[in-house]
Amino acid sequence: MSPKKYFTKISTNLHTIAFYNLENLFDIKDDPHTLDDDFLPDSEKRWNKKRYDKKIFKLGTAISNIGFAKTGKSPVILGVAEVENKAVLEDLVQSKHLINKNYGIVHYNSPDERGIDVGLLYQKEHFEVIHSESIQLLVDNEYGERDYTRDILWVTGNMHGEKLHILVNHWPSRRDGAELTAYKRIAAAKKNREIIDQITAENPEEKIIVMGDFNDDPDSESVQLHLVKQDFYNPMERLHTRYRGSLSYKRQWNLFDQIIFSNNFHKYEVNKHSFSEVNIFDDDFLKVYKGRYKGTPYRTYGGRKYKGGYSDHFPVYIHLKHNS
Repeated sequence: MSPKKYFTKISTNLHTIAFYNLENLFDIKDDPHTLDDDFLPDSEKRWNKKRYDKKIFKLGTAISNIGFAKTGKSPVILGVAEVENKAVLEDLVQSKHLINKNYGIVHYNSPDERGIDVGLLYQKEHFEVIHSESIQLLVDNEYGERDYTRDILWVTGNMHGEKLHILVNHWPSRRDGAELTAYKRIAAAKKNREIIDQITAENPEEKIIVMGDFNDDPDSESVQLHLVKQDFYNPMERLHTRYRGSLSYKRQWNLFDQIIFSNNFHKYEVNKHSFSEVNIFDDDFLKVYKGRYKGTPYRTYGGRKYKGGYSDHFPVYIHLKHNS
């Protein structure tokens, strides 16, 4: 199934800010320092160049279409999760549907045991990076040993001349149980608040966007009580229903992928950006089109079985309006 062609009215002053968990975007080379053995040509999953190239092409197709219906362009800023290294992002931005978009890359290797990181892609025509850094998230497991997880990526830049701070996250998973691991995601939320407080201590009017795969829903304690305080707004809350989300697990929808932002995006100011709308990019071409999993994300693998799809998550996005 191919992406549909759009024939809607395009607004050139709308710009897409998006986030996408790319579902294990690994290269096919062995990294001796990480647990990447599942994604090698001789593994059970038989991850090879043909499959890698196909995934890169499909992800590029998906990314180029996020928000396109209303803006006429691919996302000006895209946070990503589950990438093995900078090289896979370089391959991605050189893929057929992205090569002419002139994307820059911000990426740091994080201490995650599997070697998966977060990153940021940005169109150089629209966004200029001023500063970036990787912030460690220090959490322990139930045995009191350090749990090596993904760092938080903090990028500061100018979008059409307006300064923005973007925090890209991939919080600790629920693999050992949602309740047992909740404290790790609360720690991640608190770390984001530390960064936010550090930014606003210097200037309360700084504009901040926090995005990522939180491995928690908008109504989870970590997000609702520890991250979204009175100075922030979570537009994702109204999108999460029994029938819709960014990923599906055991026939239930979750909205782990979220984009939240400081309240000053609600203000209208000339030559500044304001919030316009929020959505999940769940077009039909990204979905399983038949069978028991119909309507869920068309993923690359189901367990060890190769499916040949895009990702096990849908991208999420907001539109910002540049007020002239």
